[in-house]
Amino acid sequence: DLGATIEVKNGYIYAHAEKLVGTDIYFDQVTVTATENVLMAATLANGTTTIHNAAQEPEISDLCHCLNTMGAKISGIGTSTLIIEGVKHLNGVKHSVCPDRIEAGTYLVAAAITGGSITVKNIRHQSMRATLGKLIEAGADIKTENNSITLDMKGRRPKAVNIKTSAYPNFPTDMQAQFTALNAIADGHSSITETIFENRFMHVPELSRMGADLTLEGNTVVCKGVKSLTGAHLMATDLRASASLVLAGLAAQGTTTIERVYHLDRGYETIEEKLKLLGAQIERVQD
Repeated sequence: DLGATIEVKNGYIYAHAEKLVGTDIYFDQVTVTATENVLMAATLANGTTTIHNAAQEPEISDLCHCLNTMGAKISGIGTSTLIIEGVKHLNGVKHSVCPDRIEAGTYLVAAAITGGSITVKNIRHQSMRATLGKLIEAGADIKTENNSITLDMKGRRPKAVNIKTSAYPNFPTDMQAQFTALNAIADGHSSITETIFENRFMHVPELSRMGADLTLEGNTVVCKGVKSLTGAHLMATDLRASASLVLAGLAAQGTTTIERVYHLDRGYETIEEKLKLLGAQIERVQD
């Protein structure tokens, strides 16, 4: 729609344009990556581009602020309609990327699944309301300050919580796998419905090998919480599934070994070292 010629050939995408031209973009579904790509392309296009049904994740707003600092002209930040007036060039800037709410949420679940406590610093709790709400529903005591979140389970077993993923500000799909692990050892029955991605329950068979009582029904997994999991030899399949297996391993009895943890490194920097600081017995073993 911006005037580029796109060709998919032999597994590669070839894109070409003499000059991009502003236009109206209508997304049938909310999509983070497409919103980001159109945003960046439109900043240097001729004319005005309007993105309708744009994603509203904090990361989108952060990108908009960065681009505006570089000289872009973007309005409607934080809403579902973004208006980008093309400029001739952008300038280099210094920009601090917004804190990773999914990484923070993963560590919060790590404490919740083990009945422990944690303080996560340098995080904007306002961007995590859906995740924090479900942790409170699971029985966690949570206190928030300007740039930190403290969670304390006080040794309690978490309560089962129902989850339905959706676009921001609703419950994030990137926390679905972690809450599946939490529900696996929670008190009670629950359901987790995935509405964003297809085939995003690759962690369910692996958790089942640890003794989790999970049943897949289409895009929903029905969880019957068990009192404890048993360590097992597992295979990681993607980023968030890998994280869920680590969390389950922390709560399980015995030793858990997870293969193909390179998936983790896409979204977590030295996760094993950070978990060690919390008292976890975890090691990365080189092949």
